[in-house]
Amino acid sequence: MIDNRQHVIGKFIPYDFETITIDSTVGGVGLTASKLNSTPKPKRAFITFETAQCRMTMDGTAPTTTVGHLYNPTSSLTLEGFSQLNNVKFIRVSATSATAQVTYLR
Repeated sequence: MIDNRQHVIGKFIPYDFETITIDSTVGGVGLTASKLNSTPKPKRAFITFETAQCRMTMDGTAPTTTVGHLYNPTSSLTLEGFSQLNNVKFIRVSATSATAQVTYLR
């Protein structure tokens, strides 16, 4: 049985999912605001990448095709804490848009 105590003992429960298309938007593509503003707020996101390479930043720097952490298709990333979830930005590296599969946990 799932109950609120799991939050106290450190377990995270997946509650939402989305697919994000990572394109060449200047400044990068972030996670969907409505997913981040749910109640209670998410504490973690597990992300896998498909289709093409992309780059990621989460410190306020805008990612470019040469700036940011590089992720290849089949790579994964776990973000923790609302600051990381709110500030992460992605951009594709080549002419092909990447796809990110995102599971939100709280």
